[in-house]
Amino acid sequence: MTLFTPEDLLLYLHKESSPELTAAIEAALNEDWALREEMQALQTLAPQLDKLIVSPRMEVVLNVMDYARETAVAASHQ
Repeated sequence: MTLFTPEDLLLYLHKESSPELTAAIEAALNEDWALREEMQALQTLAPQLDKLIVSPRMEVVLNVMDYARETAVAASHQ
């Protein structure tokens, strides 16, 4: 029995998996009821996941801005 990660299943669900992975998942879906249930759950959740907007924490944005500012200042002094 092959174990698939949630990422593998999402790739398959969005038709972005390799031909080898697609074939392996389809073969496993024919034999593994637990995998079929997991795939059904992902199919139910996929539209909601596609709507998620993920933003970086403000601390990360500020760190990037500080780094850019320091780099620009250092470059202007050379």
